[in-house]
Amino acid sequence: MGEDMSGKRPVTARVKLTICTEERFFGPGVCELLERIRETGSIQAAAARMEMSYTKAWKILNRAEEEIGTALITRMTGGKNGGSSTLTEAGETAVRDFREIEGELSSYAGRLMETHYRAFMPEERK
Repeated sequence: MGEDMSGKRPVTARVKLTICTEERFFGPGVCELLERIRETGSIQAAAARMEMSYTKAWKILNRAEEEIGTALITRMTGGKNGGSSTLTEAGETAVRDFREIEGELSSYAGRLMETHYRAFMPEERK
C-alpha cells in the first residue's frame, strides 16, 4: 500500500463474504476456483494454479453445487487431450453475483470506517 501525505499508510476495512446454510459453502476460494476453471477450462489446471489438490477442488465444487441445488460447471471426461470443464449459466451467475455483493460490502465497509471509526483515520480526514 502507498502512503498518504502525512507519511502514514491509508487505513481500509476488509470484509470477507461467506455464503452459508448451516455451514459455509461459497466464499472467495470457491469463487476464485470457478473463475480459474473459466480461464483454464480444467478443474485440474484451476486447482494447480491455486496450489490446491484436485480432490479438494472436487469436494469444494460438489459441496457448493449440493447447497445451491444446481450444477455450477459442466464436466466433460476423458478424450485424447483429457477432460474439460466450463461454467454453467448458474456458475457464471454465482461468480458475478458473489463479486457484486463483495464489491458492495467493501464499499459499504469503507463508508462505515469513515463514519464510525475515526480513531483509525488520519487527523485530516476526521
